[in-house]
Amino acid sequence: MSVATGTPCLRRFPVSRPGRVLLYAAEDALHIVRQRLEGICSAAGLALVDLDVQVITAPTVRLDLDIDRKALDATIAKLAPRLLVLDPFVRLHRIDENASGEVAPLLAYLRELQRHHGVAVIVVHHAKKGAARARAGQALRGSSEFHAWGDSNLYLRREGDALTLTVEHRAAPSQKPMRVELVQSGEALALQLATDREPAPPLPSALDERITSALADAASPIPFGELRAKCRVRATTLYQRLSALTASGRIVKDGNGGYRLIG
Repeated sequence: MSVATGTPCLRRFPVSRPGRVLLYAAEDALHIVRQRLEGICSAAGLALVDLDVQVITAPTVRLDLDIDRKALDATIAKLAPRLLVLDPFVRLHRIDENASGEVAPLLAYLRELQRHHGVAVIVVHHAKKGAARARAGQALRGSSEFHAWGDSNLYLRREGDALTLTVEHRAAPSQKPMRVELVQSGEALALQLATDREPAPPLPSALDERITSALADAASPIPFGELRAKCRVRATTLYQRLSALTASGRIVKDGNGGYRLIG
């Protein structure tokens, strides 16, 4: 959602190069995938219908099959996404994950996709059972190729009632572990930083005044597209300001995707 809209990830981390997202969620039915995406968007004050998120609907994708590799390569070439999300790795093959000689070619293929198409690739992978005391990278299931392959590795672990997010980078300093929590607001369910109590960044008054003025003059909630035309601003910028205004309680989005002033 953050890459597709340019809004900060977890409401804090900026996205420098937003763009189209291509997602393959192998373990869930399509209506569950949509429900989760809508919940994440709702928590950020956005509408899924306005996001450039493309979902692969094929029943299976096997990276060890040449025909599926060619199909995925062609899809990326056609859609030119900024980000490809594959979730989870265990459903993307029929190999032995403990055998380095079988895992390495699949990861090499994903690296080839990344470099050839200029697309970031996120692969979701599970940890071993009973590896709670192991270092995060060493707790990954299967071959050590997984840990060596990632340019940036994010590990989500449960410690008692808390979730801890640990980040490792190949070529940049790592951040301290962060506590995150799954928060429900109405029907929306999304992760947020448990310790994030920082105020929102200063609002750019000129654009916010145009937004609130347009909403004040309207007799009913204004859809995103109409509001963008009135404010004459880029979609990404408008997404960011609507998210900030919604979080600050100045505006609200109704069930039909329209925005209105509060009060």
